[in-house]
Amino acid sequence: GPVVALRADMDGLPVTEQVDVPFKSTAKAQWNGQEVGVMHACGHDNHMAIQLGAATVLAKMRDRLPGTVKLIFQPAEEGPGGAEPMIKANVLENPKVDAIFGLHVFPFPAGSVVYRSGPAMASADSFIIKVKGRQTHGAVPWGGIDPIVVGSQIVLALQTIISRSVDITEAPAVVTVGRFTGGNRSNIVPEEIELEGTVRAFNENVRTQIHDRIRSIATNIAESAGATATLEFGLGYPVTRNDPALTERMVPTLQRVAGADNVRSGPLTGTAEDFSYFQQKVPGLFFFLGVTPRNQDHTKAPANHSPLFFADESALPVGVRLMTNLALDYLHGK
Repeated sequence: GPVVALRADMDGLPVTEQVDVPFKSTAKAQWNGQEVGVMHACGHDNHMAIQLGAATVLAKMRDRLPGTVKLIFQPAEEGPGGAEPMIKANVLENPKVDAIFGLHVFPFPAGSVVYRSGPAMASADSFIIKVKGRQTHGAVPWGGIDPIVVGSQIVLALQTIISRSVDITEAPAVVTVGRFTGGNRSNIVPEEIELEGTVRAFNENVRTQIHDRIRSIATNIAESAGATATLEFGLGYPVTRNDPALTERMVPTLQRVAGADNVRSGPLTGTAEDFSYFQQKVPGLFFFLGVTPRNQDHTKAPANHSPLFFADESALPVGVRLMTNLALDYLHGK
């Protein structure tokens, strides 16, 4: 029979938990040379609990399954990405997976479901631009080549990529410079500066186009000033793209389990997910499960990655039923 996979991720974050719950994390770890708190600030502990619940239910009806359910417990979604090495280790083979489902808790009303057909979450890439000029005294800037000025021109020019080079009617995109580092004294023009940023896109062609424009802008602006620019791209997760046919087929399952009034199609989101690697290999559906208490305004609830992120556990049984029924309905050909 068919083979369906259910995926749950399990890693935490270097965040000190501030939520007053009996199971509040007090764990400590080393991160980037600093001692930090450790918290399930993205709710992956919920994903694991839901997957274990679904596994328990499905195991009890093993002899009645018209096919196979493969349970994928994945580390390192928060980085550097655990899905890709698991795929290389043949997690989708023997038996070969026909479809895969995953969910993520999010500050929507508890028990509600938000999905999107086609592109749903952005690709996420990083870049570092190093601009090398020639150091000189700040009082005689003409005696050198100022990489700070060159870097500033590059930052401004990068903003034209989205506004002038990308067809935003096809798909939105973002280029953000989040770090500008250089110099150590007010009266010294430094030798070198460094820029670091992120690229988010919902289309692989747009993603490639942005990379090419960043490289062209940085190198040409630097060259025009007599400086040099070198670039490093860190390719992150691809676009999380829900298979349209699979999504259309399984939406009735989502509605039956969570209630039609609790299921809706949502907007694009600029965050990224390495579930996208699975979707490059097999049809997949990834959706959001709300975990904000119903008596709270979910639009004002602390978001994922916040030290105040809180998940209402009343959503967990809904998650178990969703994942279990998605697997069963797929196997039964519904």
